[in-house]
Amino acid sequence: MKNMFKKKVIIPAFLCIVFISTTAFKNDFFEIAKQIEIFTTLYKEINMNYVDETNPADLMDTAIKSMLDDLDPYTRFMNEQDVEAARINNTGDYTGIGARVKTLKDKLVIVEPYKDYPADKAGLKAGDEIIKVGDITVSDYKDDSGNLLQGASGSMVEVTFKRNNQTKTATIERAEVEIKAVPHYSLVDKKTGYVVLSKFNRKASAETSYAVRDLKAQGAERIILDLRGNPGGLLNEAVNIVNLFVPKGQLVVTTKSKVKKYNKQYFTSRAPLDTEIPLVVLIDGSSASASEIVSGTLQDLDRAVIVGNRSFGKGLVQRPKRLTYGTQVKITISRYYTPSGRCIQSLDYWNRNENGEAVRVKQENYNEFKTKNGRKVFDGGGIFPDVAIDKIKNTTITKAILSSGLIFDFATDYYYKHPSLSIDNFKLTDTDFNDFKTFLKKNNFSFTTDTEKALYKAYETSINENLNDAIKPSYEALISTLRTSKDEAINEHKSFILKSLTEEIVKRYAYREGLYEYYKNNDAHIQKSVQILGNTMTYMDYLR
Repeated sequence: MKNMFKKKVIIPAFLCIVFISTTAFKNDFFEIAKQIEIFTTLYKEINMNYVDETNPADLMDTAIKSMLDDLDPYTRFMNEQDVEAARINNTGDYTGIGARVKTLKDKLVIVEPYKDYPADKAGLKAGDEIIKVGDITVSDYKDDSGNLLQGASGSMVEVTFKRNNQTKTATIERAEVEIKAVPHYSLVDKKTGYVVLSKFNRKASAETSYAVRDLKAQGAERIILDLRGNPGGLLNEAVNIVNLFVPKGQLVVTTKSKVKKYNKQYFTSRAPLDTEIPLVVLIDGSSASASEIVSGTLQDLDRAVIVGNRSFGKGLVQRPKRLTYGTQVKITISRYYTPSGRCIQSLDYWNRNENGEAVRVKQENYNEFKTKNGRKVFDGGGIFPDVAIDKIKNTTITKAILSSGLIFDFATDYYYKHPSLSIDNFKLTDTDFNDFKTFLKKNNFSFTTDTEKALYKAYETSINENLNDAIKPSYEALISTLRTSKDEAINEHKSFILKSLTEEIVKRYAYREGLYEYYKNNDAHIQKSVQILGNTMTYMDYLR
C-alpha cells in the first residue's frame, strides 16, 4: 500500500509547492523539485505526442484527484464553482431562485423549494423537472446547468418544466436568498424550547443565541438543541455556540498538527447566555465535525445530556488555501480534541486495508477518558450518546433505496394523488407500504448484496476452471434463496421506509418548517428529550 501511495502522489507532486510551506519541506526540497521536473516533462510529452487528441485540463484534473484520493475525502481541489459554493455555504447568502436543485444530464429537478422564495412564489414544487431555462435546453448544455438559474437579484428567468407528464412554464424573479443556520425554533410545551441547528455558517451562533433568548422570553426553562443531520462547518462558530451555555475562559477544543502554527487551543471568550438551563443535544450518524465539537464538549463538561445515535466520527480539521486562477485546495491540517482529550475520528485513512479502503477504529482500540464529573467517555468512534435511541441499521438495502431516488419520486406521486391531505396526525398505513413495494417493482428497483457479488465472482472463477457444470445447480439455488431474502429484507426495513417516506411527504405539504412541527409530536428523540428534561432528578442522574 505504501508503494501504491508513492506512485499516485509522485506524478502531480509539483502542485504541493503552491499551497504547502517550503519550511515544512526544508529537508527534502530537492526531492520535491526533482518530482516537479519529472512531472512537467511527462505532462508536456503526453500532450504533444499521444496518438489521440488530449485535453490538458482533463489530464491535470485526473492527476490532482489521483493524488488527493490517497489522502482523505476532505482534502480536495476546488475549482471556481466549488469556491463559490463554499462561500455560499459559509455565509448562508446567495442570489438565485431559492430552491434546492439536483442537476441531472437532461434536466434540473426541484428537490425542495424554500418557502416564500422566488421558486415557491412562481409555483414550482418538489419533483418538478426543469428541461429548459430561457432559450437553453438543459440536455444540450455542456457545463453545469444549475448555473443557468443564477443571476442578479431582480432579474427574470423563464423555465420550462414537466409535472405529472404535463409541460408547463413559469417566470421566476431572482432574489437574494438567506440560508438560515437555524431554520426552526419553537416551544414543544410550555416550558421546553426546541432549536434546530442545521449548519455552522457565519450566522450559526448569532441565530442560535437569538432563538434561545426568544424561547426563554416565551417561557422556556429547558432547551433541546437538534444537531441531527448537521454536517458541520466553521470551527469558531462551534466554539461560540458552546459559549452560550458555559462560562468564559473554558477550553472547548484543541487542534494538533505537524505544523506548529496549527496547534491551537480554542477557549470561550464571551459572557455566556445561560450556564444553568437544562440542555439536551440530539445527534445522529450524520452529525459531524463542528456538531461533534459542540456535542462532545458539552458532554465532556457534563453540561448537556446527549440523546440519539452515535455521531459520524470526523475529527479532522480542514483549511482552504488559495491557488491560482480563482481555485483553492482544502487541506486537512490537523485533528481536533475535545476537553477530555478525545479525538473522535472513526476512520483511519492512513492505514488502509488490502482493498485500499479506510478502516474503522475497532472498539477494542477505543481509549477511555473522563468527563468533568468522572463519567466514562471514549474516543475513536464519534460521540456516543448518553441516551441511545433505537437506530435503524444502515444496510445495503437502505443505502440502495435512498440512492435510487424512489422515495422522493413516490412522495411526488403521493402528493398529487392526495392534494388536500392534512398532516396534523399524518400516518402512513400498511396499504401505503404495499403501494411503495409495488412502486419499487414498477420502477425496476434492484440492488446487489456483497454476498451476491462474492457468489458471482466464485462462479466466474469456476467457469475459468471448468468446474461450473458441477456447481451450477447449487449456485442457482443460492441465488434464488438470496432473491427471496432480498424481498423479505424490504419488509424487515418497513419502519425505516415508512419514516423516510413520511418525512418526504410531509415536506410536500408543509415545507421543511412543517416537518419540524411534525417532529415535535411524532419524533422519538424529541419525546425522550422532553421526558428527560421534565424530571430534574432524571436529568441530573445522566450527568453524575
